[in-house]
Amino acid sequence: MSDTAASDHKRPSLNSLRRIIGFVAPYRWMVVGATLALVVAAGAVLGIGQAIRRVIDVGFGDSTGAYLDLYFGALFGVVAVLAVATFARFYCVTWLGERVVADIRRTLYAHVLKLSPAFFETTRTGEVLSRLTTDTELIQALIGSSVSVALRNLLLFFGSAALLVVTSPRLTLLVALVIPLVVLPIIILGRRLRRLSRESQDRIADLSAQAGETLNAITTVQAYTYETREATRFAANAEAAFGSAVRRIRARAWLTALVMLLVFGAVNAVMWIGGKAVFAGEMSAGELSAFVFYAVIGASSVGALSEIWGDVQRAAGATERLMQLLATEPTVKTPDNPEQIANPPSGSLQFDAVRFHYPARPQTPAVDGLSLDIAAGETVAIVGPSGAGKTTLFQLLLRFYDPDAGRILFDGIDIARLDPVALRRHIGLVAQEPVIFGASVAENIRYGRPEASDAEIRAAAEAAAAHGFIQALPQGYDTYLGERGVRLSGGQRQRIAIARALLRDPPVLLLDEATSSLDAESEGKVQSALERLMQGRTTLVIAHRLATVQKADRIVVMDQGRIVAAGRHDSLMAEDGLYARLARLQFMSGPANAAA
Repeated sequence: MSDTAASDHKRPSLNSLRRIIGFVAPYRWMVVGATLALVVAAGAVLGIGQAIRRVIDVGFGDSTGAYLDLYFGALFGVVAVLAVATFARFYCVTWLGERVVADIRRTLYAHVLKLSPAFFETTRTGEVLSRLTTDTELIQALIGSSVSVALRNLLLFFGSAALLVVTSPRLTLLVALVIPLVVLPIIILGRRLRRLSRESQDRIADLSAQAGETLNAITTVQAYTYETREATRFAANAEAAFGSAVRRIRARAWLTALVMLLVFGAVNAVMWIGGKAVFAGEMSAGELSAFVFYAVIGASSVGALSEIWGDVQRAAGATERLMQLLATEPTVKTPDNPEQIANPPSGSLQFDAVRFHYPARPQTPAVDGLSLDIAAGETVAIVGPSGAGKTTLFQLLLRFYDPDAGRILFDGIDIARLDPVALRRHIGLVAQEPVIFGASVAENIRYGRPEASDAEIRAAAEAAAAHGFIQALPQGYDTYLGERGVRLSGGQRQRIAIARALLRDPPVLLLDEATSSLDAESEGKVQSALERLMQGRTTLVIAHRLATVQKADRIVVMDQGRIVAAGRHDSLMAEDGLYARLARLQFMSGPANAAA
């Protein structure tokens, strides 16, 4: 479980809701409008009670009925004001809720994109998605509905309480005695509801994480016929989420029912006592009607507040989860005054006694005291067994992680003193498994340089030997490639990735086993495209092919995070060390390699 997830089990504090104010503040005029509409609507509701009193005591008391039309007309006017104010309140608060949640999602997503890969080593993607969707929806419900309804009911409660005192102090005292009986269960059951709401949110996050993980690996799931087992596991988690939801619903239902029983039971008692007072001549029928109206309004307000309290508890938990994520700092930070890379950069690189441990594997160094100088324009092939630290060098150079010790220099500048974004603009990456987005061909290639023209995209595709198969697609460069490029073969995806790197035109190129999983025909096309891409650039290539290492200016052999040998192919073979053993196993076995 991630650190974020582990901390989720702490009881959420309502203080976390204060942090939402920063997202509401830019729209203060909408808040003012909603507040004014809220006050007018509450005043109109309270005015209905006085209108009822006048209708009963004066309208019906006048034998001519002259006042009846007047007071019923006034009552309709109050209702019309209430309708207009309610419309304004609903529009303002709903707009505000949607606007604030859109801002939170945008801020949260932009923040997550800047987090270092170390964060995603310990946090499941499904957890992040749950925060972006489920948790933000709870906040939207709070801002766009619950807060407004709560304030409205608070105004109605205090307004009706004041008018109750004015109408009949003696009966008001009886009502006041009931308040502690209502507040006490709200406090007791509210605490339990908060805990159960948090538990329910955690179960939903687990469900989302499992579904995302399984669907992202759907081909593996189906290849190993794991559909039934995954469905059973998901069903078990869904039942756990349902069980948590039922416990939350039960607690909320008890809270609502108990409050209603106490409040309306008290109203019933007050009406009984008030009815006797009317017969005794101690108050008029209109006063009793107004008193009952205000008592019902006050009781309804308290009942509504008890329900809203559950929404507040859930939103507090959601806000705390979101703020925990926003408070997560990237481990790789931009210096306060970053140095600037010369334009154009030469692309020289230097690893100086670099040592690094992955956060998930703190006991074993992935790179251990490595030093390596790479001249501008040089092609260096990196070979070694699995786990030797080859890919780690790429991740350190891209500054996805910072080394624990030592330095990495780009054009003589320590990359720790550079803005990571500025550094990465000068580096092109072609991975073993290229990432293809659910977009068109042109959009995937344009990822290398967003401002590129259509002509430049086509030129990059031609240089990557991709133009031919792109033209054969149904809509050419506008063809939608599907999620992860499922409509393309492995070699076609690789050539799209190479076109993307060509379009970027970086001085430094990183090739991570870019042809290791391709068939002989695809490999030949991709290899030709790579050779054009490598011309005039500093290139580091993790190689599993004899043709690649033979064409390199230098071969670096790594093992257990260290460089154990370096040189050209012939000299390293003559040494008959680790490289010779790897060459015999990897480079000189199999028809594909022999052909290479």
